[in-house]
Amino acid sequence: MSEKRIDTVIDFKHYQAAHCENGVSSNLLKHHNINLSEPMIFGIGSGLFFSYMPFIKLNSLPVTSFRPWPGMIFKRVSKRLGIKIAREKFNDPNRSMEKLDFNLENGIPTGCLVGVFHLTYFPAPYRFHFNAHNLIVYGRENGSYLISDPVMENPVKLTREELMKVRFAKGTYPPKGRLYYIESISENYDLKSAIVTGIKHTCKDMLEIPIPLFGVKGIRYLANRMKQWPKKLGDKKASLYLGQVVRMLEEIGTGGAGFRFIYAAFLQESARILNQDWLNEVSKEMTQAGDKWREFATISGRIIKDRAGKEESYEAAANILLL
Repeated sequence: MSEKRIDTVIDFKHYQAAHCENGVSSNLLKHHNINLSEPMIFGIGSGLFFSYMPFIKLNSLPVTSFRPWPGMIFKRVSKRLGIKIAREKFNDPNRSMEKLDFNLENGIPTGCLVGVFHLTYFPAPYRFHFNAHNLIVYGRENGSYLISDPVMENPVKLTREELMKVRFAKGTYPPKGRLYYIESISENYDLKSAIVTGIKHTCKDMLEIPIPLFGVKGIRYLANRMKQWPKKLGDKKASLYLGQVVRMLEEIGTGGAGFRFIYAAFLQESARILNQDWLNEVSKEMTQAGDKWREFATISGRIIKDRAGKEESYEAAANILLL
């Protein structure tokens, strides 16, 4: 049985990051001596995105997301740098833990997709029903698993039962024991080409998807719907809808304003690597976009708490998104 396996600890260095999937991707690559910053990982992986999907519910409220589907950033980074990765999901929790134990005993740090709500090392206010959190398991010691969760300052631990519970969390997009790891790396990857490909993909995602729920069109669609919420839904439900947007924007690992700042840092770094000064100007514009999302969140927070000033309304908040 997995519980009786001997202790094993991989020589793995933990680095804190602003976002879980960026951090896991960066930390796994650093373990294989590919030292790329979190912004560079995010940009190459085309992590900047937007979607408003009222037909998908999280906690009975429409989903707004500021990132692509979970796992896509790491998948794109790996493809663009010539890195071979393995991915698996499971129906049987015990089999999923056996595979994880096998990887650890073979010196393979392993990324896992988990639910946040039952993460015992998370402060209670941050435990939401959100099943797209990423972490790395790098060892097993005294009956507990050693965890590198990039949003934490230091490594943490989970018991076998705790780890199994978060790996098989219930609800929207259940993780189903998903794990992933690096199988092999390319010695001669083309960083410049990867950067250009990442930027082009982001532009396409934000500007060219014809369905009006994604990219810039999606932001405008959400803003126009938001103006109608008080009249259409009533004050209480409108507040819940707005709160969901702010929660996804600022609290639940989907990026939001913070992703705009990370992408701005990516553009600055890319300007130097590609010797393209104009990217510095685009970086400044992206920072301004992040500032506007933060302004939106501040006003929205006051509306939700019934502390809004005379000019702070759903329409005023929505108009920020239409700028």
